[in-house]
Amino acid sequence: MRTVAELRTVLAPLRAAGVGFVPTMGALHEGHLSLLRAARNDTGTVVLSIFVNPTQFGEAADLDAYPRTEAADVALAAEAGVDVVFAPSVAEMYPAGFATTVSVGGAITGTLEGAERGRAHFDGVATVVSKLLLAVQPDRAYFGAKDAQQVVVVRRMVADLGIPVEIVTRPTSRDADGLARSSRNTRLSPADRTVAAAIPRALRAAQDAFADGIRDPRSLTDTVRAELVGLSPEYVELVDADSLDPIREIEGPALLALAVRVGQVRLIDNVVLVPGVDERIALGPAERSHA
Repeated sequence: MRTVAELRTVLAPLRAAGVGFVPTMGALHEGHLSLLRAARNDTGTVVLSIFVNPTQFGEAADLDAYPRTEAADVALAAEAGVDVVFAPSVAEMYPAGFATTVSVGGAITGTLEGAERGRAHFDGVATVVSKLLLAVQPDRAYFGAKDAQQVVVVRRMVADLGIPVEIVTRPTSRDADGLARSSRNTRLSPADRTVAAAIPRALRAAQDAFADGIRDPRSLTDTVRAELVGLSPEYVELVDADSLDPIREIEGPALLALAVRVGQVRLIDNVVLVPGVDERIALGPAERSHA
């Protein structure tokens, strides 16, 4: 499907069975497929969107370099049981004269990615996700926990605008070495890939410290930074998992998030630390820093 009109015509007779929606920018990997499988399990009709949204990229080079593999994506979608693929053009999503922006305010867009990439990034995210939700009108929309701040922003937007959809968050999908799966990973050289494995190790080290009783945010973020050998992170922050406000001590669910450039590729990752809950990144034996 290339247009919203076509999409709505196809979906009209299928809505009674329930519609599950997975929005993506394409270059599908196992993380996306896990979301599609969840949607397939929960709903009668599964919709996948493929749209590389230009308004959320701050760097033209990053937009140009983003992988575009539509034919392969459609084949993978078919194997995953997707019923409808919506792949609109930029002109379809942002027609001539388009002048509206959906903007979510407060700490949830001003920190972490918002602080590094600028407010326009999440304005772009909120605007395109709202347009996609209005086009598909799903019962459920599925997002991965790797993009934790994006999920918080989308939940806030949906609640504030009264969009009738359930936002479902699924765990971060990881490779055997613990690296979070991302479409950007295809741009890592073999050497960069080895260096990038320090990211999940660093987060795992913080999880280990947390399990040992460390609750001071500075100590935990310092633990992460110490493990990122040879890397200079853009940020390593520990914030409230729901509000994204800074915290002085972990008393409830806390989001430990980071962003780091490996070669020419910018990677993000996170874990949620919850008192009384011990869920740690699984690392292959060769990747453990203190085996």
